[in-house]
Parts: sequence; C-alpha cells; structure tokens
Amino acid sequence: MAGSREQAAAMELAGYRSKEAPVVDDQEMGSEGADLARIERVYKKIDRRIIPPFWLLYFLCSAIRSNVGLAQTMNSAQGHDLSDVLNLTPKQVSTGLALFYVCYVVFDCPSNLIMSKLSPHVWMSRIVLSVGIIGTCMTAMKAAWSLYLLRLLLGIVIAGMWPGMTYYLSLYYPPSRCARRIGHYYTAAQLSAAVVGLVSAGFQKMDGLGGLVGFQWMFLIYGLLAVILGIVLLWWLPDRPHPPGEKIEQPVGWRRLLPRSPPVLTGEDARIHYEELTRVYHRPSWGWKDLGRVLIDWRLWPLVIMYFGVVGVGIGVQSYGTVIIHAINPSLSSINLSLLFAPIWIMDLIAILLITPLSDRFHTHRFLIFSLSCCVILAGLLTTTFAGANDSWSRYGGLLIIGFGLGPTVPTIMAMSTSIFQPRHGEVGIAAASALVSGLGNLGSILTTYALYSGWPEDAKGPHKYRKSNLVMVGMVCASIVASGVMVLLLRWTRTEGAQAMEDAVENKDIMIDGAAKRELRELRAQQGFSLDRLKIHR
Repeated sequence: MAGSREQAAAMELAGYRSKEAPVVDDQEMGSEGADLARIERVYKKIDRRIIPPFWLLYFLCSAIRSNVGLAQTMNSAQGHDLSDVLNLTPKQVSTGLALFYVCYVVFDCPSNLIMSKLSPHVWMSRIVLSVGIIGTCMTAMKAAWSLYLLRLLLGIVIAGMWPGMTYYLSLYYPPSRCARRIGHYYTAAQLSAAVVGLVSAGFQKMDGLGGLVGFQWMFLIYGLLAVILGIVLLWWLPDRPHPPGEKIEQPVGWRRLLPRSPPVLTGEDARIHYEELTRVYHRPSWGWKDLGRVLIDWRLWPLVIMYFGVVGVGIGVQSYGTVIIHAINPSLSSINLSLLFAPIWIMDLIAILLITPLSDRFHTHRFLIFSLSCCVILAGLLTTTFAGANDSWSRYGGLLIIGFGLGPTVPTIMAMSTSIFQPRHGEVGIAAASALVSGLGNLGSILTTYALYSGWPEDAKGPHKYRKSNLVMVGMVCASIVASGVMVLLLRWTRTEGAQAMEDAVENKDIMIDGAAKRELRELRAQQGFSLDRLKIHR
C-alpha cells in the first residue's frame, strides 16, 4: 500500500489528471511541441529581464571585492602600490583580505534568509548600493586600520549576494534550468578579473592625477559605478512572481517610498510560467523548524567541502595572482603583471561557456563534471609548482590551466544545491543551503588569503617561492574531489522507495508527462535519496 501511495504522489507531482491518458512523447505531439516552444519563449523573456542586471551587479561587486589583490603590485616601481601608500606589511595585507571573508561567512546565511522574507529586488539593490559606497570609501584609506574596517564592512554588506542570486533564480526557474543561467552571470566574475587586470594598466597611467595614485582611481571609479547600478536595480530587477490574478499586497511604511518594479510577465505568459513552475515543485511558507531540518540535512556538508576547496583556490589565485606571477618571473613590470593576470580569467570564462551548458544537459552527472574540473585544477597547480625553475612560461601556463579548471566548478555546485534542497525543503532549502554552502565554503578563502602566500613569509623565501602554499591548495582540491565521491555514494546508499516511485513515474508507459516535469523527475531520481513526504504537492 505504501508503494501505491508513493506512486500516486509521484504521478500527482507530475501534474497527472487521469491514469487513462495515453502515453505521448512531448517531442512527437504537435500541440505539445508548440506549448514547449511557448514555454521556451517565456523563459527567454525572463532571461532578458534578469540575467543582464545580474551580470552587471556581479561584475562590479566582484571587481570591488578583489581589486585589493591587484593594488598590491600597481605602480610598485614608483612606491605607489597598496603596501607602500598605507605602510602595510605582507601579513597586514593578508589580514585585510581575510577579514572580508570572515564577515562574509558569518552574515551570508542571515542575509539570504532576510531576502527570502522581503522583496528580493530591493534587498539585492541594497547590497549593490552598499558595496558601491564602501568601495568608494576605500579611495580614502590611509593606514592598516582603515583597510581592516572597510574590508570588514564590505564583507558584511556583500554577504548574501552570491547565494541570493541563486535563490532569486529559484523563484523563476526549475532546478534543471539553473546551471546554465548561473554560468551566464558567473562569467561576470571572470570577465571582471580579466578586465580589472587589463584596465588596471590604464589606472596605473593615471597615477598622480588629481592627487590620487593609480589604485585609488580604480577604487573610486568602480565604487561610483556600483552606487549608480544599485539605484537602477530598483526599477530593473523584478520582484518575486505572483500567481496570476492574485491581489498584490500594497507596500506600507518606508516601502511606499520605493519605486514599483514592473512584472516580468503578464497575461497568458504569466499563466503559462506559473503552471510550468508549479507543475514541477511548490514553494511552501517556512518557519524555524523547516530551517532546522535544512541545517541537519547531511547532504549539506559534502557540498560545503566541495565549495571550500575550489573557491579557496579561486580566491587564492585571484588575490595573489600577480604576486605568484612576479615570483615566477621577478623581472616583469607592474603593468606586465596586470596584463598577464587577465588571461587566467579569460580561460576561466571559456570553460564556463563550454562546460556549464553540459552541466544542464547532463544534469544527472554533475558530480562527475565537477570532479573532472577539479582534476584539471590539480594538473595546473602541479605544473605551476613543479615545472622547471627556469621555465617561467610553463609555470605561467599552469595558472592558465587552473583558470580553465575553476570555471565550471562553482556554477555546478550551486546548481546541485538547488536541485538537491529545493524538492526536499522548498524555499527555505534554497535560501539556507545556498547561503551555507557559499558562506561556510568561503572558509577556504579565509585560509588562502590569510595563511598562504603573503600570509606565509617563510614560503616566500628560497628558490621555490610559494611551493608550500601551492601544495596546500592541491590538498584542498583533493578534499573537494573526495567529498564529491562521498556524496554520490551516500546518495545511492540512502535511496528511498520514493526515489523508486519517481523512476517508475518517469518510465511508466500508461501515462503522459510533460517535458519540464520529466526533466525534474529524472533529476530527483538521479539523486537517489528523494523523499516524497517532504514535498508539498500543489494543485
């Protein structure tokens, strides 16, 4: 009987209305194909409204977050780099870099949970506006204490941005559509790193103009651009979608002063999108008990370890890339260092564009895609570390390989977080899991920014500069691979009868199932541990 009830629930999830419906493949039925084409047009309309502002905000916030790394070598020949202007020791620089991630870890989850209760576009606008204000204030830094203070504040106000974007997507897209879109706006971070590296060469030419050194001009311009974008987002980004015909609650108090953002979809498009989305899953309201269930879900922790390794390596390379290149070839000028820094992130961008579509296409094999990408990172780290001491170009090539391997890892992890936690825990699952994975995972960023490279003075001595730091990052990537393998094995081991019901529902030859529901059901089946009693069925 239990099996029959689960089978019935699985059928209800897929939107079935009758057991008598004939089997019809959605690729073979003309009207069904037309409906699918209409659905695709609806999602493209949503893409045009959400992805461009996401791309721009992530570009600018990533630039403001990471430009301290470039400032370490800008105009160093003139004594106008960050350390000389602020009279910083290498350890103070690494401390300033790490303080950002400490606050990021602490405030990431609370920020994302607040976003799930408020208008998400207003909260995202608040994040970008705050980041821009603090980024602008970094122009006036004069000593170590001001670096510490502003990096702390930056970590607090930017917390929740990255997981918030994933949560935002979950309001408009089912999990199987998320990875490619995460990859689309994640390219902004790579282009930001590349462009900031290239443009920093121009900022170095502005050194002394208006009484500001090169890196101060960089802080000022990026900060002001972010302030402008933060204000524009109030109109540009849409609020959360509402069921067609539902009366929208009028804002009260201070919210009446905010501009109203027009909806993405209206009329028939809104109805189609709502039915398509709710056919796959339903977002129930949540409370503290629901949050507690997310926190004790064992599936969270392998994802945290996976994120820990790859993000730690990525931030380490982003923060100390020019320092590593300078150690490889000390004869390079500061402008050449900036120019050589950019191709690392161009390789990262290429990998995102090539691999993340495969992550959506073969979404049941995301763990394999992630592990193979980690192997590429390992190859790059070992090349950079052990290539001949006089073969500087081979060692630099290792950094390019690292960049390529890093590309698809983070979008893949965030897509896995969505697909694993959304059906089990609903809206709070996305908000909490994405924030905890990115927040706790950024402990890896604290490790690489504080304890490695400039934060490890002994490792900067001798003929093999930063070899030990590189090997620590090798260990971090290996931990990510192991966590990925453990996750797959545990998901298979904890397979439930509900997962079998899902499989039967997908393969049943006596029923009709639409394309979107079929993709989602196969995703759930592949996870092997899906439990139907955690899903809220929506009619």
